[in-house]
Parts: sequence; structure tokens; C-alpha cells
Amino acid sequence: MSVSLLGGLFLGWSLGANDAANAFGTAVSSRMIRFYTAAVLGAVFVVLGSLLEGRAGIETLTGLTAFSLKKAVISSVAAALTVTLMTALGLPISTSQGVVGAILGIGLVTHRLDASGLEKVVVCWLATPVGGALMAMFLYHLLGVLYNRMNLSLFQSDRLLKLSLIVSGAYGAYALGANNVANVSAVFVGAGSLTVFSATLLGGLSIALGILTFSRPVMETVGGRLVRVDPFSALIVVLAMGVTVHVFTWIGVPVSTSHATVGGVLGIGIVRGVQTVNRRMLANIVIGWGLTPVLACAFSILIYVASNLYYIPE
Repeated sequence: MSVSLLGGLFLGWSLGANDAANAFGTAVSSRMIRFYTAAVLGAVFVVLGSLLEGRAGIETLTGLTAFSLKKAVISSVAAALTVTLMTALGLPISTSQGVVGAILGIGLVTHRLDASGLEKVVVCWLATPVGGALMAMFLYHLLGVLYNRMNLSLFQSDRLLKLSLIVSGAYGAYALGANNVANVSAVFVGAGSLTVFSATLLGGLSIALGILTFSRPVMETVGGRLVRVDPFSALIVVLAMGVTVHVFTWIGVPVSTSHATVGGVLGIGIVRGVQTVNRRMLANIVIGWGLTPVLACAFSILIYVASNLYYIPE
């Protein structure tokens, strides 16, 4: 395997370590599911999603600009730096926005940007939290009616909820792999270093490795902090995230599972009559969503320019 692919694989590893919490974080942090069960299921279904439905997102991202291997490496490193910086600042991150921002930076500096597919990408970014909120509201009402009609005992309810969290988490991991594998490996397909199949396989495996090796602290902390709702509502949020991200996978645009999750939480709040919103959290979300593609674009341009500087001795 070429050393040049390591930047993309590192990006995939960090994506898996962070974003797996959106699928299984609530179940693990609430002790409904053991971490190792969640990690193995998450890893398996991420790879399945990548292999079975990862092609569309890869084709969208490779269409934004022409790639050489050097440009692919630069955009991967720029996106990884952006994700790392935003995480250190405690701001919400979107790997999808980081990757697209980095690709745009390369396209701008080389004057080879194809903006025809950019409009679809931006519209889908804006629609992701809205879609998550609407899907959560719909599922809350639908599944709430079905659940109330079942007349379950406390023991039966607990078992059903646990099974439902496992199934919904597996589905969320599948949607994560199908949608986000393009962020990891699309640039290398554009550069001709990987075929679409090898890109989905290597990208899926790198995300799975992140889940298996370093997702535990994120699942146990981020899940509980991000989704402070009752178990039934948490189930709805995970399902809403999975469905929303899966829909955008069919459209062929990589989006953020975090954006869909936040939208789902807000949707639950609307349904349950929550009138107050944490303005500081909302401000951080908006700042993170706005800064991520801008910073990735800037990093990409700076790295590209620096890599083309030559020292001429006197």
C-alpha cells in the first residue's frame, strides 16, 4: 500500500473514533449495550455500508475538481488538520465539510474547480439538520402510537428497547459507512490511485478500525452529553439520524451524522414542548458549521502553496 494513502486512512480512523458515538453513543453511555458489542457491530456495519452504497458519494466528490496524487494527499491532510483543530477548540465538527472545503481549496488554487456539483452539496448540508428534526418528529409520533398499543410490562419494555437500540445502532453505523466513506477515499479515486471498490473497502476498514480502537471514550461521554433524553427518545434520535443520512447517501452527497443527530434532538424537543434553547450550544454549532469548510479550504491552499515553494541559492 502506498505511503501516500496514510493521510486518508488516518482521516478514516479519526472519523470512526468520533462519529460512531452518533450510532451507539446513547446505548453505551446508558449501559443498555456493552461497548465491545457496540464496537464490533459498528465496525461490521460500517464496512458493509461502505461496500454496498459508498459509490455515489465518491462519484460526487471526485467530480468537484481534477486530482493528482499530490492534491489528494494535501486535501486529506488539510481535512484532518481541520477536524483536529475544531475538536481541540470544542466546536462541533463535520468531516464532510472539512473534506469538501479542502477539495475546494485545491480547486481554487489550481483554477480547476468544477462548481456545478457544489450547489447540491451545500443545499444538502443545510438540509441535514432540518431533515433530522422532521424525521425525529415523524418517528416519535409513529413509534409512540405503536409502543403504547403494545401494553408491555416493564421487563418486556426494557428488552424491546435494548433490542431496538442494537438494531438502530447497526443501521446508523451502516448509514455512516455508506455516506462518509467518500470523505476518506474519494480524493484517491480522483487521483487514479484507487478503484471505487478498493476505495470503499479501505475507507470502510479505516473507519471500522477507529471504532474498534478509540471510540470508547467518545461513546461513553459524547453520547450522554449530546443526547440528554429518555431512552425511547434516544432511540428515535438514532433512527432519525440513520434514515436522514441514508437518504443523502442515495442522493450521492456526504453529510454529517452529527448534524443529523443535533437535528433529531431538536426535533424531539419540539415534539415534547421544550420552549427554551441553549443559546450557547446553538451558537457553537453555527460557528462550527461555518468555520469547518473555510478552515479546511485555507489549510489546503496553504499546504499546496508551501509544497510548491522552491529555494533558489544565491
